[in-house]
Amino acid sequence: MNTSTTTTPAVTGIPAFAKAARIHNYGAPEVITLEDVELTPPAAGEVLVQVKAAGVGPWDGWIRAGKSALPQPLPLTLGSDLSGIVAAVGPDVTAFAPGDHVYGVTNPRFIGAYAEYAIASAGMIARKPARLDDVEAASLPVIAVTAMQALFDHAGLQTGQSVLIHGAAGNVGAHAVQLAHRAGLHVIATASGEDSTYVRSLGADEVINFRAERFEDKAGDLDAVIDLVGGETQQRSFAVLKKGGVLVSAVSQPDQERAKARGVRALFFLVEVTTTRLEKITAAIDANRLTPSVGTVLPLAAARSAHEMLEGTRPHPRGKIVLQVGR
Repeated sequence: MNTSTTTTPAVTGIPAFAKAARIHNYGAPEVITLEDVELTPPAAGEVLVQVKAAGVGPWDGWIRAGKSALPQPLPLTLGSDLSGIVAAVGPDVTAFAPGDHVYGVTNPRFIGAYAEYAIASAGMIARKPARLDDVEAASLPVIAVTAMQALFDHAGLQTGQSVLIHGAAGNVGAHAVQLAHRAGLHVIATASGEDSTYVRSLGADEVINFRAERFEDKAGDLDAVIDLVGGETQQRSFAVLKKGGVLVSAVSQPDQERAKARGVRALFFLVEVTTTRLEKITAAIDANRLTPSVGTVLPLAAARSAHEMLEGTRPHPRGKIVLQVGR
């Protein structure tokens, strides 16, 4: 929660305290506790959101375990993706007003969303797509923007070009396949055999069962590879690119020497969720070019169980895990 003492006009109905899923130590899911946290008003550039739903992603697990790339002073409230209603705005915020239905990300540290109320940067939220409920909207921001950035901002793909998407049945991959298909790209995807039908339904032109086939034997001369797997899969991906092609990874930094030797570009990026990018996601939703996939919905009090699902110690269906905070 924000600790600023900046004052803002009172908004009727905002409580003094609110429930939040917090950690005081790094560690396994057991470190998560549900606590009452004192609310503070939003500072300049911020809004206070009454959270209706919060998305759960791998980055939340990394922060909880102390593996974040950014400094994360304790204690902290977990969570970045959210959907809800603006309760109050900072003194210089004009793009949003109390009562607006919004979705997006809390802040560059990706914390604070697993709560009944959360402070969010005004530049990292947008108006919620009207056709989505809060749970669906909260599932989207990080994974959908990651997919969009990989395909278009970094790979620079255009209609008629070809792309191989690794990890296509995962949350980012599923959105990348949809966006690529709707953009008129030739989409080749890797997935397990049991996920092949699902990935084809998203718009993949070809699906390669990575457990039974080598993708290098099935694809080649491609404009781009979107790497959502890393490791050996990333290293082998250089072989399927045409000269001048590009490998974009959201997982790890590719081998630049290998890229140079193959005559291709290769890069790693971190997602940047902004109002402008969220508005593009909203436009894709409104145009029926993108459909969210929610696999599990749990109450805020079950945040620990959600992280056990992230860790793989508790089973869950395919799709995004979302905490439903309010109805």
